[in-house]
Amino acid sequence: MSNKDLLDNIKKLRELTGVGFKDCKSALDETKGDIEKSIEFLRKKGIAKASKKMSRTASEGLALVTEKENKVSIIEINSETDFVAKNKDFISFCKELSEINFLTLGNLDKLNDFKMSNGTLVKDSLVALIAKIGEKITIRRANFFDNKKGLNFFYVHSAIEKNIGKIISVVQLDGIIKGKNKDVGNKIAMHIAASNPLAIEKDGIKKETIDKELEIIKAEITNSGKPSDMAEKISKGKIAKFINDNTLLNQVWIMDPKKKVSDILKENKIEKEIKVLNFIRYKVGEGI
Repeated sequence: MSNKDLLDNIKKLRELTGVGFKDCKSALDETKGDIEKSIEFLRKKGIAKASKKMSRTASEGLALVTEKENKVSIIEINSETDFVAKNKDFISFCKELSEINFLTLGNLDKLNDFKMSNGTLVKDSLVALIAKIGEKITIRRANFFDNKKGLNFFYVHSAIEKNIGKIISVVQLDGIIKGKNKDVGNKIAMHIAASNPLAIEKDGIKKETIDKELEIIKAEITNSGKPSDMAEKISKGKIAKFINDNTLLNQVWIMDPKKKVSDILKENKIEKEIKVLNFIRYKVGEGI
């Protein structure tokens, strides 16, 4: 192989894999200039590099939302550092994943096996990106809201670009009339991003969550030396407050502390009652 052919193949291999000059040359030397075998060689090398990084914590990254025809998808992709979250290759990868997530309806298994624009599967492109950037990158979670039951609204907090940020909330409402009371949907989405409710109403909070909180409350009261009869009354009041503070309809409205979210829905009713059908909130790295 002439030097010109070698350089051309290195350039092509770099474009296909995103790997550096030296590694591409080594792969071509190893495979006697075979591009396909070189890609396989580098993938294996990338997997080896990636596996060493998988034990590290990836709690930075981006959340992205895609909306078309009132259908909304949301996805979170994590990196180890905020520096990588601002990397153009990482952002480009995330943008394409957000589009694919919309097509695969929030199904991560289908997303990982989807072919990207570079011709490789998402899971293989992820390995290549990890090898190139040198950090652990994970596709953490995804969701999808269809348009069959109500209208979908979303809010992006700390946006770095359109539909990309650190906190994203999506809410699905019934009873919204386009062109009349649609603004309330955007405000509810903003409220969810700011107030982080656990559920729409009490029955949406997991029993183990309430039991755990009640256990903590009772321990605090007991340790304070309160009599048992008084402790029981106090614990009931505190758990009721916990439920109100963490259920969307009972939360204090962020734009008017004299009102609850349920009051805002009633005030904006036009033809029929506005109901919250579903919501989700992603904060990058939360719970990791």
